[in-house]
Amino acid sequence: MKASKLAAPLTCVALALVVAGCGSSESGSSSAGKTSKSGATTTSTSSRPKRETGLEVDSQKSIQYVKVPSSAKAQSGTVQIAYRNIAIEPDAVKVKVGSTIKWTNYDSVPHNVVSEGGPMHFASGNFGEGQSYELKVTKTGVIHYECTLEPTTMNGTIEVVE
Repeated sequence: MKASKLAAPLTCVALALVVAGCGSSESGSSSAGKTSKSGATTTSTSSRPKRETGLEVDSQKSIQYVKVPSSAKAQSGTVQIAYRNIAIEPDAVKVKVGSTIKWTNYDSVPHNVVSEGGPMHFASGNFGEGQSYELKVTKTGVIHYECTLEPTTMNGTIEVVE
């Protein structure tokens, strides 16, 4: 086929992709200073982009990690964290060294848990609905973590104390 016969169909395909919204039109608004369900305010500590269907959509958007309130009581034993409705509950916890954190996925889509800083580094791999990931915390400090599939809406903070 000659190049001129290919130009028209290729132009139509390119135009269709633009009109259909290939990519994302998500704005890069920041949520700094918002209050989470746990009553903590958020702080920006990372600039990893949100991903939708595996595509990076906004490299300027920063992840907002919740600060654990100083008044939060330290928990021990197994501390449950739910992944539900593409969100984390609770998104900020204070736990004692030796506690086990258990993330359970209640969504019909896969999630994961990846540390983004602090005294412990871990990555769960993806886990599906009804599945869990457990981690025994062995060092004090603040751990920021996220689901890398939905990092701007699914991230949290664990403060580990003696």
